[in-house]
Amino acid sequence: MVDIEEARQIILRHIAPLPTEELPLLQGLGRVAGEDVYAPWDIPATDNSAMDGYAFSSAAVQGDSLFVSGNVPAGEERTTPVAAGEAVRIMTGAPIPQGCDTVVPIEDVETIGDTIRLLGDARPGSHTRKRGEEILAGQRAIAANSLVRPQEIGMLASLGKTSVRVYRRPRVGVLATGDELLEIGSLPVPGKIINSNSYSIAAQVAESGGDPVMLGIAEDEVERTCDRIREGMRGDLLITTGGVSVGDRDCVKEAIVALGGEIKFWKVRMKPGKPVAFAILEGKPVFALPGNPAAAMISFEMFVRPALLKMMGHVRIFRPTVTAALTGSIANRGDRPHLIRVRVEARKDGYAASATGNQSSARLSSLTAANGFMTIAPGTTLPSGESVIVSMLGRPEVLP
Repeated sequence: MVDIEEARQIILRHIAPLPTEELPLLQGLGRVAGEDVYAPWDIPATDNSAMDGYAFSSAAVQGDSLFVSGNVPAGEERTTPVAAGEAVRIMTGAPIPQGCDTVVPIEDVETIGDTIRLLGDARPGSHTRKRGEEILAGQRAIAANSLVRPQEIGMLASLGKTSVRVYRRPRVGVLATGDELLEIGSLPVPGKIINSNSYSIAAQVAESGGDPVMLGIAEDEVERTCDRIREGMRGDLLITTGGVSVGDRDCVKEAIVALGGEIKFWKVRMKPGKPVAFAILEGKPVFALPGNPAAAMISFEMFVRPALLKMMGHVRIFRPTVTAALTGSIANRGDRPHLIRVRVEARKDGYAASATGNQSSARLSSLTAANGFMTIAPGTTLPSGESVIVSMLGRPEVLP
């Protein structure tokens, strides 16, 4: 049995980023940049106006009046210099004409025929954007391994990019095992249960950014399980649920080994999720997760999600954490760290975390009520009000 952190390190040593691919610009949203992107030109390309107003030379102002000698709309450029003591009407984004260094907004002048009267002091350089003040030609605009958000899409568009190189999304096989499982749409009968694991795990894969491939249900028989695992090896990573404990019909590990796989570890010192196995088969990672629904999802969070994010080029591969005060005491009388599902609320004096009731490894409702989880060491009792670190699965609930 290995500790949680040791298991994570073993996994991550065997995970490498996937190859990159070139996608149309908008299809890159939410992906991770696969290369540095450099500016081919200055942004902005010229000094330009930040306001609708009037441009002039601040040093040439005598008194508070200026003769208006022209107009510079957005998208056009004035090729003749503006004479000292004169101004031109200018629109936002229009190039600053030669002979001007300052813009005064429309609302800060009084128009009197062909002249304007300044209603306040015009500071030199005010309301102008300087050439290259955002980025200079040759500078890095987008860093490799950064998340492509809407703002990165906008930056790439401003650089004239029609496509973006990003890390490929992994295809992830999801296989449930167990003679007791029925597909959704079936009616439960004595001794049988509906296969929820495939759908919760596939949803976690999709939420992480991967492409889940549903492989159905494998019966508790080695050869049948081998057949489904072979099918799953067409993808980049395989996840199984169930059949990895110590029962007579738990045959997932046996099937992996029969196919030539190497088990890197089996069993993790944690609750829920002790019967977790990680293997390499055909050079690809295989995660064998427990069959109990909450245990399977927690195991995914702890081990599979970080691996998927690393495959997709992410630098930050673990959930964000908050420090919260416990609402009610929590005890762990066992000999393994216990991952407690909690509900975090944002209060005026900080975050508060409360356990979501019965923490059975089979209870999905312990997760549907949760937006985070925390770890309590074995043989430990935490009193109400104790500060704890919570890994967030979503945003804290904000109380009025």
